[in-house]
Amino acid sequence: MRRKLVAGNWKMNGSLAVNSALLASVNAALPAKVDCDIAVCVPAPYLAQGQAALTSGPVVLGAQDVSAHEDGAYTGEVSAAMLLEFGCSFVIVGHSERRSYHAEDSAVVAQKTLRALQAGMTPIVCVGETLAQREAGNTEAVVAAQLDAVLAVIDAAQVEHLVVAYEPVWAIGTGKTATPAMAQDVHAQLRKMLTARNAEQGEKVRILYGGSMKPENAAELMAQPDIDGGLIGGAALKASDFLAIIAAAK
Repeated sequence: MRRKLVAGNWKMNGSLAVNSALLASVNAALPAKVDCDIAVCVPAPYLAQGQAALTSGPVVLGAQDVSAHEDGAYTGEVSAAMLLEFGCSFVIVGHSERRSYHAEDSAVVAQKTLRALQAGMTPIVCVGETLAQREAGNTEAVVAAQLDAVLAVIDAAQVEHLVVAYEPVWAIGTGKTATPAMAQDVHAQLRKMLTARNAEQGEKVRILYGGSMKPENAAELMAQPDIDGGLIGGAALKASDFLAIIAAAK
């Protein structure tokens, strides 16, 4: 049975004071052993603060992006090696906001995934469709193409080191959520693609739901056979909400 993963994505939110209070509240409420894995993916300027705050306890540190390049003249970018120095275990790649606002295509996302894997971090590879794509009946084709681009550049032996996050773009930050059945349908498709590449390892890959998961719907979503946790946006910024989602991940 796959162990659930709850990963908070703070996006471009936070301050030194706010982060300190949030992490302290989460740490204080969690026992040393919990029923799921927990990560927080913080903005790059706060990686040092996150590293210092998460030296003990079940929460591990993650980043929100990584460069497709190893090093060099790429002003403003952060390499996988740099993230590793701050103790990052996870890094989000291909989030819909990166694809949309920064014009990152699937080839770039695939290269970022490869960099993360080469550094020993776990990439959280995001895939998902827009409302127009869903209404046109293209959900399956869109997410398949996004995941295929990643699978094409990694070895079959690397498949189990992925985490995939299905984030229907139309449900991110809108308050709308795919029904558990709708989400499960896409997760099952992604699972089929992963097992086709490597049957044994594909079954081990955790597939997260990333479209407005909150305390009210977390348990029902994570009860689906192929939903192995959540990539949490707004609810990760409030300790009580984040803790409630963690409690639902069993």
